Amino acid sequence: MTRVKGDMSKRDVSVIGLGPMGRAMAGAFLDKGYRVTVWNRTPGRADELVAAGADLAATVPDALAASELAVLSLTDHRAMYDVLEPAGHALPGRVLVNLGSDTPDSARAAARWAAGHGARYLTGGVQASPPGIGQPGSTTFYSGPRDVFDAHRETLEVLTGTDYRGEDPGLAALYYQIGMDLFWTTVLGWLHALALADAHGVRAEDVLPSASSVLAGMPDFMAFYTGRIDAGEYPGDIDRLTMGVASAEHVLRTARDAGVDDALPAAVVDIFRRGVAAGHGDESATSLVEVLKRTTA
Repeated sequence: MTRVKGDMSKRDVSVIGLGPMGRAMAGAFLDKGYRVTVWNRTPGRADELVAAGADLAATVPDALAASELAVLSLTDHRAMYDVLEPAGHALPGRVLVNLGSDTPDSARAAARWAAGHGARYLTGGVQASPPGIGQPGSTTFYSGPRDVFDAHRETLEVLTGTDYRGEDPGLAALYYQIGMDLFWTTVLGWLHALALADAHGVRAEDVLPSASSVLAGMPDFMAFYTGRIDAGEYPGDIDRLTMGVASAEHVLRTARDAGVDDALPAAVVDIFRRGVAAGHGDESATSLVEVLKRTTA
């Protein structure tokens, strides 16, 4: 199956990579009446989509030939290169929207690679799980050439809301990884708290109300300190790092007394102590951002 360029329209889209996210994306396009071409290394993953009206491309060049816009749902940029490099001759004139995860630097390198093959490139950072694709309330960060984003915004908004971050192709990846940084450290903190609770015979269900209350207060906490952090100001008028050290040490000792893995609270204590050693003891604990900006020797 191959369409010639003259047959393509803004209602054509190719989806390359059919993991759970790719299948959800292709399904959302089909639901909105798009002519969808799909490709996956394991063709069987396309069976339900083909039954719903998608065209299955036999090869990656066929998938690229079918649509100006190709949405990539692959693990990372290494996977993108593995899939697209052998099909480099089919890339000129195509728009690649990479919705896989990787680092900002690798996104910039991928954009240069695409340009070298005659393609335009947008980086995306999807803030949704597969069930959220095509549903209201989810958003995807995008970055890259503004004209490319504007030209395909309507199509991309079939998947989620769009949040354009700028011309630098690394910005969408950066915002995505910032979110993942916050998400995974929060999840790990919650799981450690539950392990600590379990060591004392307390169930996760019993912890939920108090844990939810702590997290519910975080937006106000961040809003209060954000302006100060941007200004590089960390006055100890509300909290002091030395108080934070004592609190973190209490958490560490509680974990050790309970026989719970102490790697996470030990890491927190280490960072707090480094902040004090750097002269921030009488400042707010938010001064630790200055410690975190620098790698240790």
